[in-house]
Amino acid sequence: MVSQYTPKLSTSQWQSISDAIDSGSLTQVARILNKSLVPGDIGHLLESSPPKQRNIVWQLIDHDLRGEVLQYLSEDVQGYLLSKLNTQEVISVTEDLDTDDLADILQNLPEKVIQEVLTSMDSQDRERVEKVLAYPEDTAGGLMNTDTITIRADLTIDVVLRYLRRHRSLPDMTDSLLVVSRKGVLIGSLPITKMLVTNPNTTVREVMKTSIVTINVALSDSDVANLFERQDLVSAPVINEKNELLGRITIDDVVDVIREDADHSLMSLAGLDEEEDTFAPIRPTAKRRAVWLGINLITAFIASAVIGLFEATIEQVVALAVLMPIVASMGGIAGSQTLTLVIRAMAVGQISSNNLNWLLNREFVVGLLNGSLWALVVSALSIFWFNDPTIGIVIAAAMIINLAVAALAGTILPIFLKSRNIDPALAGGVILTTITDVVGFLSFLGLATIAYT
Repeated sequence: MVSQYTPKLSTSQWQSISDAIDSGSLTQVARILNKSLVPGDIGHLLESSPPKQRNIVWQLIDHDLRGEVLQYLSEDVQGYLLSKLNTQEVISVTEDLDTDDLADILQNLPEKVIQEVLTSMDSQDRERVEKVLAYPEDTAGGLMNTDTITIRADLTIDVVLRYLRRHRSLPDMTDSLLVVSRKGVLIGSLPITKMLVTNPNTTVREVMKTSIVTINVALSDSDVANLFERQDLVSAPVINEKNELLGRITIDDVVDVIREDADHSLMSLAGLDEEEDTFAPIRPTAKRRAVWLGINLITAFIASAVIGLFEATIEQVVALAVLMPIVASMGGIAGSQTLTLVIRAMAVGQISSNNLNWLLNREFVVGLLNGSLWALVVSALSIFWFNDPTIGIVIAAAMIINLAVAALAGTILPIFLKSRNIDPALAGGVILTTITDVVGFLSFLGLATIAYT
């Protein structure tokens, strides 16, 4: 009977492991780790543990299981654990990993250790890993696995089947065999399902697919993920400019990319790295966040400098100090809505020069409409609060201006940053907040100065 999968690491097991570690019952913990949990669950446990407990758990994991567990860890946690191993131990825990997974792990190690690990491999495995390491991590080349099964077009299905039976196993996610020329040029693919129902005397050329989706080795990993989504792919061959087969990308690698992109979008909004360890030590955590706080402090001083220009007006009309945050806050929220929408659209490839003007006009009109609507509300409340029609008119005009500018900035800013090779998810929020604060304070206090002098 086929059983339904349920997460192995339940809350009760998690608590049992924690209690056993605290009480020193390490034999019980080792049994749970190595007999009851799958590598993904162990990786989740490691990432969810403070440093002291993490070290204990790592030491209790069987050596032949550590390599698989490493694949499920973020770069920060990987680096932390690998830094505690000598070169021979690194070689031992990584020797059975797939090429792409091994390449990902090696990129977190010092150059000296990488060379020693490569030297320990046989020539064929070393060539495969070096081929992947030659490409940036965030490209199809860095994502691909070179472990592929290739066949010739002039072979019969019977010969192909006998050839496959000589393998102890096939590479994971093998849904088709790749057909190449004698020079390694990709000319088609033979789906496994097609091969199994074809007459054994038929040649590969007669039944192979020549119209297949291929991926250029330089394509970004985000574009690879979008391609897999649109085409419903399980795997896809990776080629170079000469159409030579270099490797293949499988859906499990793409799922990792999708998760990393989602983490990146979320964490970047706060200036954090998506690979940051939740339970990292105090010093590196404080150091990373201090940089971002310093950048925000600079932008805060810029906004404060604008307020300082109108000090005399604020002293004259105290209500301005009370209402200022409303204008800036509404602009910031409106801008963030547009910014988030545009960044997501850019990530999935929906924005181009053909539709940018339409989107820009749409966001500007939306900004004006929302600005007018809430300007009336805030204006009425301000007049009622301070019994001053002038301040109601001033704040209404300032809100309309700021929400319209926020919509424009939220649309243009990520596209501009992307064109300058700056991550809009990381820098867009800070810059947008500065723009909406400055424009909000400048329009509100500037209009007030005009109205009250």
